[in-house]
Amino acid sequence: MQPIVIHADRAFTPFEEISDAVVVIHGSKISAVGQRGKVDLPRGGRELHAGGKTIVPGFVDVHIHGAGGHDVMEGTREALEIVTATVAARGTTSLVATTVTASEKETRDSVAGIAHFILNTSQYAARELSAEILGIHFEGPFISPARRGVHPAKWIARPSSEMLAQFLAEARGTAQILTLAPELPGAVELISAARKAGLVVSLGHTDATYEQAQAAIEAGARHAAHVFNAMRPFSHRGTGVIGAVLTSPKVSAELIADGVHVDEAAMRMLVDLKTAERAILVSDGISATGMPDGNYQLGLFEVKVSGGVARNAEGKLAGSTLTLDRALRNIVALGVPLASALRMLTANPARQIGLGTRKGVLAPGADADLVFLDDKLEISGVMTRGAGLALS
Repeated sequence: MQPIVIHADRAFTPFEEISDAVVVIHGSKISAVGQRGKVDLPRGGRELHAGGKTIVPGFVDVHIHGAGGHDVMEGTREALEIVTATVAARGTTSLVATTVTASEKETRDSVAGIAHFILNTSQYAARELSAEILGIHFEGPFISPARRGVHPAKWIARPSSEMLAQFLAEARGTAQILTLAPELPGAVELISAARKAGLVVSLGHTDATYEQAQAAIEAGARHAAHVFNAMRPFSHRGTGVIGAVLTSPKVSAELIADGVHVDEAAMRMLVDLKTAERAILVSDGISATGMPDGNYQLGLFEVKVSGGVARNAEGKLAGSTLTLDRALRNIVALGVPLASALRMLTANPARQIGLGTRKGVLAPGADADLVFLDDKLEISGVMTRGAGLALS
């Protein structure tokens, strides 16, 4: 296959800024990245010039429910292909398909469908531009009834190693993250079982006290879902799960930076406390992402989107229509340096799920997932695993 040589004004790896940058691609992989004149260019390579552009790694979304009018819990090839194509156009080149609380059977069926898609993607005639589904994120059913958000109360379950084992059997090795409420009876034991199964354990939809959250962190929890949302509120005399998450160097913290879910001051506080090492931008996007206002599905229930904001019939926020390119611009607008902001949606999430050398970085051997940004940080082009680039 003919190698591709891409020239751009600069690139972020994201750990290093490279001016007058060159990225060389062989097939689906990056083979070299560096400054022009310092990279050995292959003979006969197809050269592309991205003048005025910045090349960054493709975005990695570890908390997303759907896009393009479809929810990942549909579990069908058609639905998942539309989701992955929709978000890829906005720079998300990898994602972890996220479930919501549903009945045990419905969850198992959805997980089986997602796993089948992941394990058989190479057999499909893939769309030229599509995000790769890296695994499954279980958001529920082991969550707090008091902090359930829009998750259906009737399907919330007490932590159960047996139920998790059934979900994992359907996932066939594709499970990545389990979000749970650590204060529930049996939660600490479930954290141990999940860790042994190779899952990242995430604290979320929780009414935990500081002490309960700390116990979960000591047991192996290393992540927190959409911090501030669906959590016991912070108080100066009862800091709760938020206090534990923001002050623990062991825990990464998700942030929905859409300007709706979290106030600007709270976003600044999270970024300052977690630093560029432990903050992770997520979309929590639902099927309405990339679609006009209207009624959409989140899991197996309906939500209404008005003005781009999704709510259920009770008026509670129900995920978002955020895309990660917009999250990037919002965080940079708060004064966060671009290099730091980029790490929050590339290297950090990839590292958290154990794929830090393959995803979220511009480096030899990494997947050729590239995003091209203009001077306003708008998307000018996207490449997924070496395919699909169309610069604008």
